[in-house]
Amino acid sequence: MKKSLIIILLAATALTTAAQDSTMVQNELEHKVPNFGVEKIDPSAIHYEVGAVVNAGSGDFAPHYIMANHAGMFTQANSTLAYGNVYRKIDTRRRLSWGAGLALVAGWSSSADYATWVDGLGLQNNNPQHPARAWVQQAYVIGKYRGVYATVGQSFPRNSVIVSNKLSSGDITNSGNARPMPGLRAGLVNFQNIPLTHRWLQIKGEVGYYKAMDKNWINNHDNLYNHFTTTGYWMNYKNLYLRTNPNKRVAFTVGMQAACQFGGTRVMRENGKVTETIKQKADAEAFFKALIPSSGGSAGDNNYYEGNHIGSWDAALDVNIDLHNKVRFYWESPWEDGSGIGKLNGFDGLYGIEYCNSAWGSHIRGIVVEYLDFTNQSGPIHYAPGDHEGTPLTQEATGADDYYNNYAFNGYHHLGMSIGSPMVQGPIYNLDGYTRFADNMVRGFHVGAYGNIDQFGFWQYRVMASHRKSWGTPFVPRIEPVSATSLMAECQWRAPDGTKLQGLSANLRLAMDHGTLTGNNVGAQVSVIYHGNFTFGKK
Repeated sequence: MKKSLIIILLAATALTTAAQDSTMVQNELEHKVPNFGVEKIDPSAIHYEVGAVVNAGSGDFAPHYIMANHAGMFTQANSTLAYGNVYRKIDTRRRLSWGAGLALVAGWSSSADYATWVDGLGLQNNNPQHPARAWVQQAYVIGKYRGVYATVGQSFPRNSVIVSNKLSSGDITNSGNARPMPGLRAGLVNFQNIPLTHRWLQIKGEVGYYKAMDKNWINNHDNLYNHFTTTGYWMNYKNLYLRTNPNKRVAFTVGMQAACQFGGTRVMRENGKVTETIKQKADAEAFFKALIPSSGGSAGDNNYYEGNHIGSWDAALDVNIDLHNKVRFYWESPWEDGSGIGKLNGFDGLYGIEYCNSAWGSHIRGIVVEYLDFTNQSGPIHYAPGDHEGTPLTQEATGADDYYNNYAFNGYHHLGMSIGSPMVQGPIYNLDGYTRFADNMVRGFHVGAYGNIDQFGFWQYRVMASHRKSWGTPFVPRIEPVSATSLMAECQWRAPDGTKLQGLSANLRLAMDHGTLTGNNVGAQVSVIYHGNFTFGKK
Protein backbone atom coordinates (compact mmCIF):
# COMPACT_ATOMS: atom_id res chain seq x y z
CA MET A 1 0.00 0.00 0.00
CA LYS A 2 1.29 3.46 -0.87
CA LYS A 3 2.11 5.31 2.36
CA SER A 4 1.67 8.69 0.71
CA LEU A 5 -1.85 7.82 -0.44
CA ILE A 6 -2.92 6.78 3.08
CA ILE A 7 -1.38 9.87 4.68
CA ILE A 8 -3.13 12.19 2.19
CA LEU A 9 -6.48 10.49 2.70
CA LEU A 10 -6.22 10.54 6.48
CA ALA A 11 -5.22 14.19 6.43
CA ALA A 12 -8.18 15.04 4.22
CA THR A 13 -10.47 13.22 6.62
CA ALA A 14 -9.13 15.12 9.62
CA LEU A 15 -9.41 18.53 7.93
CA THR A 16 -12.93 17.89 6.75
CA THR A 17 -14.02 16.51 10.12
CA ALA A 18 -13.05 19.71 11.89
CA ALA A 19 -15.16 21.85 9.60
CA GLN A 20 -18.40 19.94 9.16
CA ASP A 21 -21.76 19.55 10.90
CA SER A 22 -23.83 16.39 10.75
CA THR A 23 -26.57 17.53 8.37
CA MET A 24 -27.36 14.35 6.47
CA VAL A 25 -30.76 12.75 7.02
CA GLN A 26 -29.34 9.23 7.12
CA ASN A 27 -28.01 8.18 10.52
CA GLU A 28 -25.44 5.49 9.89
CA LEU A 29 -24.61 5.18 13.57
CA GLU A 30 -28.05 3.94 14.51
CA HIS A 31 -28.13 0.85 16.65
CA LYS A 32 -27.95 -2.26 14.47
CA VAL A 33 -29.68 -5.39 15.76
CA PRO A 34 -30.11 -8.78 14.11
CA ASN A 35 -32.81 -8.66 11.49
CA PHE A 36 -35.74 -9.72 13.63
CA GLY A 37 -36.53 -6.58 15.69
CA VAL A 38 -38.63 -3.51 14.84
CA GLU A 39 -38.11 -0.20 16.57
CA LYS A 40 -39.36 3.39 16.55
CA ILE A 41 -36.66 6.07 16.57
CA ASP A 42 -36.88 8.52 19.50
CA PRO A 43 -33.50 10.10 20.33
CA SER A 44 -34.78 11.38 23.68
CA ALA A 45 -35.70 7.91 24.96
CA ILE A 46 -33.87 4.96 26.39
CA HIS A 47 -34.93 1.94 24.36
CA TYR A 48 -35.17 -1.67 25.43
CA GLU A 49 -35.79 -4.99 23.69
CA VAL A 50 -36.50 -8.39 25.17
CA GLY A 51 -37.27 -11.57 23.33
CA ALA A 52 -36.58 -15.19 22.55
CA VAL A 53 -35.12 -16.88 19.47
CA VAL A 54 -35.47 -20.61 18.78
CA ASN A 55 -33.97 -22.44 15.84
CA ALA A 56 -33.88 -26.13 14.92
CA GLY A 57 -32.07 -27.92 12.10
CA SER A 58 -30.95 -31.28 10.83
CA GLY A 59 -27.16 -30.75 10.63
CA ASP A 60 -24.28 -29.72 12.86
CA PHE A 61 -24.80 -26.02 12.11
CA ALA A 62 -27.66 -23.72 11.29
CA PRO A 63 -28.27 -23.25 7.54
CA HIS A 64 -26.18 -20.59 5.84
CA TYR A 65 -28.85 -17.87 5.75
CA ILE A 66 -29.61 -18.28 9.45
CA MET A 67 -25.92 -18.05 10.38
CA ALA A 68 -24.72 -15.40 7.93
CA ASN A 69 -24.62 -11.66 8.67
CA HIS A 70 -26.18 -11.90 12.13
CA ALA A 71 -23.13 -10.83 14.16
CA GLY A 72 -22.22 -14.42 15.06
CA MET A 73 -25.32 -14.98 17.21
CA PHE A 74 -26.80 -18.05 15.52
CA THR A 75 -24.34 -20.79 14.59
CA GLN A 76 -25.59 -24.14 15.89
CA ALA A 77 -28.27 -26.34 14.37
CA ASN A 78 -30.43 -26.16 17.50
CA SER A 79 -30.63 -23.39 20.07
CA THR A 80 -32.98 -21.55 22.39
CA LEU A 81 -31.75 -18.08 23.26
CA ALA A 82 -33.08 -15.20 25.35
CA TYR A 83 -32.13 -11.73 24.16
CA GLY A 84 -32.10 -8.46 26.11
CA ASN A 85 -30.94 -5.06 24.97
CA VAL A 86 -30.97 -1.55 26.45
CA TYR A 87 -29.64 1.40 24.49
CA ARG A 88 -29.77 5.13 23.84
CA LYS A 89 -29.14 6.53 20.37
CA ILE A 90 -27.09 9.56 19.54
CA ASP A 91 -29.09 12.45 18.11
CA THR A 92 -27.52 13.65 14.87
CA ARG A 93 -29.68 16.78 14.96
CA ARG A 94 -27.66 18.10 17.91
CA ARG A 95 -24.06 19.23 17.88
CA LEU A 96 -23.28 17.37 21.08
CA SER A 97 -24.90 14.01 21.80
CA TRP A 98 -24.19 10.70 23.47
CA GLY A 99 -25.47 7.14 23.39
CA ALA A 100 -24.81 3.75 24.94
CA GLY A 101 -25.90 0.16 24.64
CA LEU A 102 -25.81 -3.18 26.43
CA ALA A 103 -27.03 -6.42 24.83
CA LEU A 104 -26.95 -9.80 26.56
CA VAL A 105 -27.66 -13.27 25.18
CA ALA A 106 -28.21 -16.44 27.20
CA GLY A 107 -29.53 -19.91 26.50
CA TRP A 108 -28.77 -23.38 25.20
CA SER A 109 -27.16 -24.41 21.91
CA SER A 110 -26.33 -27.84 20.51
CA SER A 111 -22.76 -29.06 20.10
CA ALA A 112 -20.67 -30.09 17.09
CA ASP A 113 -17.92 -32.73 17.36
CA TYR A 114 -14.46 -31.48 16.34
CA ALA A 115 -11.33 -33.56 15.86
CA THR A 116 -8.40 -33.32 18.24
CA TRP A 117 -5.02 -35.05 18.49
CA VAL A 118 -4.86 -38.09 20.75
CA ASP A 119 -1.41 -39.66 21.30
CA GLY A 120 -1.25 -43.07 19.66
CA LEU A 121 -4.66 -42.71 18.05
CA GLY A 122 -4.24 -39.69 15.75
CA LEU A 123 -7.10 -37.29 15.08
CA GLN A 124 -10.34 -38.26 16.78
CA ASN A 125 -13.72 -36.49 16.52
CA ASN A 126 -14.33 -36.56 20.24
CA ASN A 127 -14.22 -32.84 21.04
CA PRO A 128 -17.82 -31.54 21.35
CA GLN A 129 -18.01 -27.73 21.27
CA HIS A 130 -20.87 -25.23 21.56
CA PRO A 131 -21.20 -21.47 22.13
CA ALA A 132 -21.10 -20.12 25.66
CA ARG A 133 -24.34 -20.43 27.60
CA ALA A 134 -24.31 -16.65 28.11
CA TRP A 135 -22.34 -13.80 26.58
CA VAL A 136 -22.22 -10.04 26.09
CA GLN A 137 -23.17 -9.25 22.52
CA GLN A 138 -22.53 -5.53 22.84
CA ALA A 139 -21.53 -3.01 25.53
CA TYR A 140 -20.50 0.45 24.38
CA VAL A 141 -20.59 4.19 24.92
CA ILE A 142 -20.67 6.62 21.99
CA GLY A 143 -20.20 10.37 21.84
CA LYS A 144 -20.64 12.86 19.01
CA TYR A 145 -19.61 16.47 18.49
CA ARG A 146 -20.79 18.04 15.24
CA GLY A 147 -19.74 15.58 12.51
CA VAL A 148 -17.25 13.61 14.61
CA TYR A 149 -17.99 10.54 16.72
CA ALA A 150 -16.05 8.16 18.97
CA THR A 151 -17.12 4.77 20.35
CA VAL A 152 -15.57 2.82 23.22
CA GLY A 153 -16.52 -0.79 23.84
CA GLN A 154 -18.11 -3.62 21.90
CA SER A 155 -20.73 -2.48 19.40
CA PHE A 156 -22.46 -3.98 16.40
CA PRO A 157 -20.66 -3.56 13.04
CA ARG A 158 -21.32 -0.43 11.03
CA ASN A 159 -23.65 -0.47 8.06
CA SER A 160 -21.78 -0.99 4.80
CA VAL A 161 -21.34 2.02 2.53
CA ILE A 162 -21.49 -0.14 -0.59
CA VAL A 163 -23.70 -3.21 -0.15
CA SER A 164 -27.20 -3.67 1.28
CA ASN A 165 -27.07 -4.93 4.86
CA LYS A 166 -30.51 -6.47 4.39
CA LEU A 167 -30.08 -8.24 1.04
CA SER A 168 -26.39 -8.61 0.16
CA SER A 169 -24.33 -11.79 0.55
CA GLY A 170 -22.00 -9.61 2.64
CA ASP A 171 -19.28 -6.99 2.41
CA ILE A 172 -15.98 -8.71 1.59
CA THR A 173 -13.95 -6.73 4.16
CA ASN A 174 -16.33 -6.00 7.06
CA SER A 175 -19.64 -7.79 6.68
CA GLY A 176 -21.10 -7.96 10.18
CA ASN A 177 -20.98 -11.76 9.95
CA ALA A 178 -18.79 -12.26 13.04
CA ARG A 179 -19.40 -11.33 16.65
CA PRO A 180 -17.97 -7.84 17.24
CA MET A 181 -14.71 -7.22 19.09
CA PRO A 182 -14.31 -4.60 21.84
CA GLY A 183 -12.25 -1.58 20.94
CA LEU A 184 -12.04 2.13 20.22
CA ARG A 185 -13.40 3.65 17.00
CA ALA A 186 -13.64 7.23 15.71
CA GLY A 187 -14.64 8.91 12.48
CA LEU A 188 -17.25 10.92 10.63
CA VAL A 189 -20.88 10.44 11.62
CA ASN A 190 -22.14 10.49 8.03
CA PHE A 191 -20.93 11.66 4.65
CA GLN A 192 -19.83 15.30 5.10
CA ASN A 193 -19.67 18.02 2.47
CA ILE A 194 -16.07 18.89 1.55
CA PRO A 195 -15.45 22.66 1.79
CA LEU A 196 -15.13 24.64 -1.46
CA THR A 197 -16.84 21.91 -3.55
CA HIS A 198 -20.30 23.59 -3.36
CA ARG A 199 -21.84 20.37 -1.90
CA TRP A 200 -20.74 18.45 -4.99
CA LEU A 201 -18.28 16.18 -3.17
CA GLN A 202 -18.59 14.47 0.21
CA ILE A 203 -16.24 12.45 2.41
CA LYS A 204 -16.65 9.76 5.04
CA GLY A 205 -14.16 7.70 7.03
CA GLU A 206 -13.31 5.96 10.27
CA VAL A 207 -10.44 4.25 12.07
CA GLY A 208 -10.44 1.87 15.01
CA TYR A 209 -8.42 -0.63 17.05
CA TYR A 210 -9.98 -3.82 18.38
CA LYS A 211 -8.96 -6.71 20.63
CA ALA A 212 -9.79 -10.28 19.62
CA MET A 213 -11.71 -12.24 22.24
CA ASP A 214 -11.45 -15.73 20.73
CA LYS A 215 -8.44 -17.21 22.55
CA ASN A 216 -10.52 -19.90 24.25
CA TRP A 217 -12.47 -20.59 21.06
CA ILE A 218 -9.29 -21.20 19.03
CA ASN A 219 -7.65 -23.35 21.70
CA ASN A 220 -10.83 -25.39 22.20
CA HIS A 221 -11.54 -25.96 18.49
CA ASP A 222 -7.97 -26.47 17.22
CA ASN A 223 -6.90 -30.09 16.66
CA LEU A 224 -3.52 -29.38 18.35
CA TYR A 225 -1.72 -31.29 15.63
CA ASN A 226 0.37 -29.98 12.77
CA HIS A 227 -0.15 -26.24 12.42
CA PHE A 228 -0.15 -23.17 14.66
CA THR A 229 -2.50 -21.10 16.77
CA THR A 230 -2.24 -17.34 17.26
CA THR A 231 -4.27 -15.83 20.08
CA GLY A 232 -4.60 -12.48 21.81
CA TYR A 233 -4.05 -10.42 18.66
CA TRP A 234 -5.17 -6.87 17.87
CA MET A 235 -6.94 -5.63 14.77
CA ASN A 236 -6.93 -2.24 13.08
CA TYR A 237 -9.74 -1.32 10.69
CA LYS A 238 -10.12 1.84 8.66
CA ASN A 239 -12.03 3.09 5.63
CA LEU A 240 -12.31 6.24 3.58
CA TYR A 241 -14.92 7.08 0.93
CA LEU A 242 -15.64 9.94 -1.43
CA ARG A 243 -19.13 10.47 -2.84
CA THR A 244 -20.69 12.91 -5.24
CA ASN A 245 -23.98 14.62 -4.32
CA PRO A 246 -26.48 11.77 -3.75
CA ASN A 247 -29.44 14.01 -4.57
CA LYS A 248 -28.41 14.29 -8.22
CA ARG A 249 -29.72 11.95 -10.89
CA VAL A 250 -26.38 10.09 -10.95
CA ALA A 251 -24.05 9.72 -7.95
CA PHE A 252 -20.71 7.94 -7.64
CA THR A 253 -18.98 6.52 -4.54
CA VAL A 254 -15.39 5.31 -4.39
CA GLY A 255 -13.14 4.33 -1.51
CA MET A 256 -11.02 1.75 0.25
CA GLN A 257 -11.30 -0.46 3.32
CA ALA A 258 -8.22 -1.80 5.09
CA ALA A 259 -7.81 -4.15 8.05
CA CYS A 260 -4.75 -5.51 9.80
CA GLN A 261 -4.27 -8.24 12.41
CA PHE A 262 -1.13 -7.80 14.52
CA GLY A 263 0.41 -8.85 17.81
CA GLY A 264 -0.66 -11.92 19.75
CA THR A 265 1.14 -15.12 20.71
CA ARG A 266 1.84 -17.78 18.07
CA VAL A 267 2.30 -21.37 19.20
CA MET A 268 3.86 -23.73 16.63
CA ARG A 269 3.15 -27.48 16.75
CA GLU A 270 4.31 -30.61 14.99
CA ASN A 271 2.72 -34.03 15.52
CA GLY A 272 0.84 -32.68 18.50
CA LYS A 273 3.94 -31.28 20.22
CA VAL A 274 4.72 -27.59 20.80
CA THR A 275 7.91 -26.70 18.92
CA GLU A 276 8.08 -22.91 19.32
CA THR A 277 6.25 -20.02 20.98
CA ILE A 278 6.55 -16.58 19.35
CA LYS A 279 5.44 -13.37 21.05
CA GLN A 280 4.52 -11.00 18.21
CA LYS A 281 4.97 -7.26 18.64
CA ALA A 282 2.07 -5.18 19.94
CA ASP A 283 3.93 -2.06 21.04
CA ALA A 284 3.43 1.54 19.89
CA GLU A 285 5.45 0.89 16.74
CA ALA A 286 3.28 -2.12 15.84
CA PHE A 287 0.11 -0.04 16.33
CA PHE A 288 1.51 2.60 13.98
CA LYS A 289 2.56 0.04 11.35
CA ALA A 290 -0.92 -1.46 11.45
CA LEU A 291 -2.33 1.98 10.67
CA ILE A 292 0.24 2.84 7.97
CA PRO A 293 1.83 -0.39 6.67
CA SER A 294 5.62 -0.50 6.57
CA SER A 295 8.29 -3.20 6.50
CA GLY A 296 10.16 -4.61 9.45
CA GLY A 297 7.73 -7.18 10.75
CA SER A 298 8.13 -9.25 13.88
CA ALA A 299 8.39 -12.47 11.86
CA GLY A 300 12.16 -12.03 11.64
CA ASP A 301 12.20 -10.85 8.00
CA ASN A 302 12.41 -7.10 7.43
CA ASN A 303 11.09 -7.52 3.88
CA TYR A 304 7.64 -8.35 5.25
CA TYR A 305 5.02 -5.90 6.44
CA GLU A 306 3.87 -5.90 10.02
CA GLY A 307 0.71 -7.96 10.51
CA ASN A 308 -1.91 -9.55 8.27
CA HIS A 309 -3.26 -6.88 5.92
CA ILE A 310 -6.47 -7.28 3.95
CA GLY A 311 -8.93 -4.88 2.38
CA SER A 312 -10.83 -3.89 -0.72
CA TRP A 313 -11.24 -1.21 -3.32
CA ASP A 314 -14.93 -0.24 -3.38
CA ALA A 315 -17.06 1.64 -5.91
CA ALA A 316 -20.75 2.23 -6.52
CA LEU A 317 -22.79 4.05 -9.16
CA ASP A 318 -26.30 5.20 -8.19
CA VAL A 319 -28.97 6.11 -10.72
CA ASN A 320 -31.96 7.88 -9.14
CA ILE A 321 -34.84 7.04 -11.47
CA ASP A 322 -37.45 9.08 -9.62
CA LEU A 323 -38.45 10.02 -6.08
CA HIS A 324 -38.83 6.42 -4.92
CA ASN A 325 -36.83 4.24 -7.31
CA LYS A 326 -33.06 3.85 -7.50
CA VAL A 327 -30.64 1.40 -9.11
CA ARG A 328 -27.12 0.87 -7.77
CA PHE A 329 -24.24 -0.86 -9.56
CA TYR A 330 -21.38 -1.74 -7.20
CA TRP A 331 -18.03 -3.49 -7.06
CA GLU A 332 -15.65 -4.55 -4.29
CA SER A 333 -12.18 -5.80 -5.21
CA PRO A 334 -10.18 -7.67 -2.53
CA TRP A 335 -6.49 -7.24 -1.85
CA GLU A 336 -3.95 -8.90 0.42
CA ASP A 337 -0.86 -6.98 -0.68
CA GLY A 338 0.48 -4.77 -3.48
CA SER A 339 -0.59 -7.14 -6.24
CA GLY A 340 -4.23 -6.90 -5.22
CA ILE A 341 -4.05 -3.14 -4.63
CA GLY A 342 -2.65 -2.86 -8.16
CA LYS A 343 -5.53 -5.04 -9.41
CA LEU A 344 -3.30 -7.89 -10.56
CA ASN A 345 -5.83 -10.41 -9.25
CA GLY A 346 -7.86 -10.67 -12.43
CA PHE A 347 -11.65 -10.65 -12.16
CA ASP A 348 -11.67 -11.28 -8.40
CA GLY A 349 -14.27 -9.29 -6.54
CA LEU A 350 -17.92 -8.84 -5.64
CA TYR A 351 -20.12 -7.48 -8.44
CA GLY A 352 -23.69 -6.44 -7.71
CA ILE A 353 -26.84 -4.69 -8.87
CA GLU A 354 -29.37 -3.39 -6.36
CA TYR A 355 -32.87 -2.01 -6.98
CA CYS A 356 -34.43 0.09 -4.19
CA ASN A 357 -38.04 1.24 -3.89
CA SER A 358 -38.64 3.58 -0.94
CA ALA A 359 -42.44 3.64 -1.33
CA TRP A 360 -43.58 2.04 1.94
CA GLY A 361 -46.58 0.15 0.57
CA SER A 362 -44.70 -1.54 -2.25
CA HIS A 363 -44.71 -5.30 -2.56
CA ILE A 364 -41.10 -5.14 -3.80
CA ARG A 365 -38.90 -2.84 -1.71
CA GLY A 366 -35.53 -4.14 -2.87
CA ILE A 367 -33.77 -6.67 -5.08
CA VAL A 368 -30.08 -7.60 -5.13
CA VAL A 369 -28.18 -9.77 -7.62
CA GLU A 370 -24.49 -10.50 -6.92
CA TYR A 371 -21.58 -12.45 -8.38
CA LEU A 372 -18.54 -13.29 -6.24
CA ASP A 373 -15.22 -14.53 -7.64
CA PHE A 374 -12.15 -15.30 -5.49
CA THR A 375 -10.46 -17.77 -7.86
CA ASN A 376 -7.54 -15.73 -9.28
CA GLN A 377 -5.82 -14.54 -6.07
CA SER A 378 -3.02 -12.88 -8.09
CA GLY A 379 -1.85 -16.18 -9.55
CA PRO A 380 -0.16 -19.23 -7.99
CA ILE A 381 3.43 -17.91 -7.80
CA HIS A 382 5.10 -15.34 -5.57
CA TYR A 383 8.81 -14.61 -5.89
CA ALA A 384 10.86 -11.58 -4.88
CA PRO A 385 14.67 -11.42 -5.31
CA GLY A 386 14.96 -10.04 -1.78
CA ASP A 387 13.59 -13.30 -0.45
CA HIS A 388 16.59 -15.22 -1.84
CA GLU A 389 19.59 -12.91 -1.91
CA GLY A 390 22.54 -13.92 -4.06
CA THR A 391 20.54 -15.62 -6.80
CA PRO A 392 20.89 -14.42 -10.40
CA LEU A 393 17.12 -13.93 -10.68
CA THR A 394 16.11 -10.28 -10.82
CA GLN A 395 12.44 -10.42 -11.83
CA GLU A 396 9.54 -10.43 -9.39
CA ALA A 397 6.38 -12.50 -9.60
CA THR A 398 3.95 -10.78 -7.26
CA GLY A 399 1.05 -13.09 -6.53
CA ALA A 400 0.07 -16.17 -4.55
CA ASP A 401 -2.50 -14.47 -2.37
CA ASP A 402 -4.43 -16.56 0.13
CA TYR A 403 -7.52 -14.48 0.94
CA TYR A 404 -8.33 -14.25 4.66
CA ASN A 405 -5.40 -16.58 5.54
CA ASN A 406 -1.93 -15.62 6.75
CA TYR A 407 1.29 -17.38 7.73
CA ALA A 408 1.27 -15.86 11.24
CA PHE A 409 -2.45 -15.67 12.08
CA ASN A 410 -5.33 -18.14 12.09
CA GLY A 411 -7.15 -16.11 9.50
CA TYR A 412 -9.53 -13.19 9.19
CA HIS A 413 -12.25 -14.52 11.48
CA HIS A 414 -13.58 -14.08 14.99
CA LEU A 415 -14.96 -17.04 16.93
CA GLY A 416 -14.80 -19.05 13.71
CA MET A 417 -17.03 -16.69 11.68
CA SER A 418 -15.56 -14.83 8.70
CA ILE A 419 -15.20 -11.10 9.32
CA GLY A 420 -15.36 -10.70 5.54
CA SER A 421 -17.76 -12.38 3.14
CA PRO A 422 -19.86 -15.22 4.64
CA MET A 423 -19.71 -16.84 1.19
CA VAL A 424 -16.16 -17.82 2.19
CA GLN A 425 -16.87 -20.50 4.76
CA GLY A 426 -15.32 -19.75 8.16
CA PRO A 427 -13.23 -22.13 10.29
CA ILE A 428 -16.21 -22.88 12.54
CA TYR A 429 -17.28 -25.36 9.82
CA ASN A 430 -13.97 -27.27 9.95
CA LEU A 431 -14.86 -30.33 12.02
CA ASP A 432 -11.31 -31.64 11.47
CA GLY A 433 -10.11 -28.98 13.93
CA TYR A 434 -8.35 -26.81 11.34
CA THR A 435 -8.66 -23.20 12.52
CA ARG A 436 -7.87 -21.45 9.23
CA PHE A 437 -9.91 -20.98 6.05
CA ALA A 438 -10.03 -24.18 4.00
CA ASP A 439 -12.20 -22.92 1.10
CA ASN A 440 -11.32 -19.37 0.08
CA MET A 441 -10.92 -20.07 -3.65
CA VAL A 442 -14.64 -19.71 -4.27
CA ARG A 443 -17.03 -18.53 -6.98
CA GLY A 444 -20.75 -17.98 -6.51
CA PHE A 445 -24.03 -16.19 -7.22
CA HIS A 446 -26.45 -14.65 -4.74
CA VAL A 447 -29.91 -13.09 -5.12
CA GLY A 448 -32.17 -11.50 -2.52
CA ALA A 449 -35.46 -9.61 -2.41
CA TYR A 450 -37.79 -8.18 0.20
CA GLY A 451 -41.01 -6.19 0.37
CA ASN A 452 -44.42 -5.79 1.96
CA ILE A 453 -47.12 -8.43 1.95
CA ASP A 454 -49.83 -5.93 2.93
CA GLN A 455 -50.08 -2.27 1.93
CA PHE A 456 -49.32 -1.02 5.46
CA GLY A 457 -46.07 -2.91 5.97
CA PHE A 458 -47.22 -4.82 9.04
CA TRP A 459 -46.38 -8.04 7.18
CA GLN A 460 -43.07 -8.26 5.30
CA TYR A 461 -41.17 -10.97 3.48
CA ARG A 462 -37.56 -11.62 2.50
CA VAL A 463 -36.15 -14.36 0.24
CA MET A 464 -32.55 -15.28 -0.58
CA ALA A 465 -30.79 -17.88 -2.69
CA SER A 466 -27.18 -18.62 -3.59
CA HIS A 467 -24.97 -21.18 -5.25
CA ARG A 468 -21.20 -21.32 -4.72
CA LYS A 469 -18.37 -23.63 -5.66
CA SER A 470 -15.00 -23.94 -3.94
CA TRP A 471 -11.66 -25.30 -5.14
CA GLY A 472 -10.02 -25.17 -1.68
CA THR A 473 -7.19 -22.66 -1.25
CA PRO A 474 -4.37 -21.67 -3.63
CA PHE A 475 -1.86 -23.54 -1.45
CA VAL A 476 -4.06 -26.52 -0.55
CA PRO A 477 -6.39 -27.03 -3.53
CA ARG A 478 -9.09 -29.66 -3.47
CA ILE A 479 -8.80 -32.69 -5.77
CA GLU A 480 -12.47 -32.22 -6.64
CA PRO A 481 -14.40 -28.98 -6.14
CA VAL A 482 -17.24 -28.81 -3.61
CA SER A 483 -20.39 -26.73 -3.89
CA ALA A 484 -23.40 -25.56 -1.90
CA THR A 485 -26.86 -24.26 -2.75
CA SER A 486 -28.58 -22.26 -0.01
CA LEU A 487 -32.18 -21.02 0.16
CA MET A 488 -34.12 -18.92 2.67
CA ALA A 489 -37.68 -17.57 3.02
CA GLU A 490 -38.62 -15.22 5.83
CA CYS A 491 -41.86 -13.65 7.04
CA GLN A 492 -42.03 -10.89 9.63
CA TRP A 493 -45.03 -9.39 11.44
CA ARG A 494 -45.13 -6.31 13.62
CA ALA A 495 -48.06 -5.00 15.60
CA PRO A 496 -49.69 -1.79 14.32
CA ASP A 497 -48.91 1.42 16.17
CA GLY A 498 -51.57 2.59 18.58
CA THR A 499 -52.71 -0.91 19.51
CA LYS A 500 -52.20 -2.80 22.76
CA LEU A 501 -49.55 -4.95 21.07
CA GLN A 502 -47.53 -2.00 19.77
CA GLY A 503 -43.80 -2.83 19.93
CA LEU A 504 -44.29 -6.57 19.45
CA SER A 505 -42.83 -8.33 16.42
CA ALA A 506 -42.45 -11.93 15.33
CA ASN A 507 -40.31 -13.53 12.67
CA LEU A 508 -40.25 -16.93 10.95
CA ARG A 509 -37.26 -17.96 8.83
CA LEU A 510 -37.03 -21.23 6.87
CA ALA A 511 -33.68 -22.17 5.31
CA MET A 512 -31.81 -25.05 3.73
CA ASP A 513 -28.37 -25.98 2.40
CA HIS A 514 -27.62 -28.65 -0.16
CA GLY A 515 -24.25 -29.79 -1.43
CA THR A 516 -20.82 -31.11 -0.55
CA LEU A 517 -19.45 -27.83 0.88
CA THR A 518 -21.85 -27.34 3.80
CA GLY A 519 -23.68 -30.68 3.68
CA ASN A 520 -27.42 -31.18 3.38
CA ASN A 521 -29.31 -29.31 6.05
CA VAL A 522 -32.75 -27.84 6.67
CA GLY A 523 -33.66 -25.52 9.52
CA ALA A 524 -36.18 -23.07 10.91
CA GLN A 525 -35.90 -20.09 13.22
CA VAL A 526 -38.69 -18.38 15.17
CA SER A 527 -38.23 -15.18 17.15
CA VAL A 528 -40.52 -12.97 19.20
CA ILE A 529 -39.23 -9.53 20.23
CA TYR A 530 -40.85 -6.75 22.23
CA HIS A 531 -39.51 -3.23 21.83
CA GLY A 532 -40.31 -0.34 24.13
CA ASN A 533 -38.76 2.80 25.55
CA PHE A 534 -38.53 4.86 28.68
CA THR A 535 -39.34 8.51 27.98
CA PHE A 536 -39.22 9.59 31.63
CA GLY A 537 -42.30 11.75 31.39
CA LYS A 538 -41.54 13.19 27.96
CA LYS A 539 -44.32 13.28 25.39
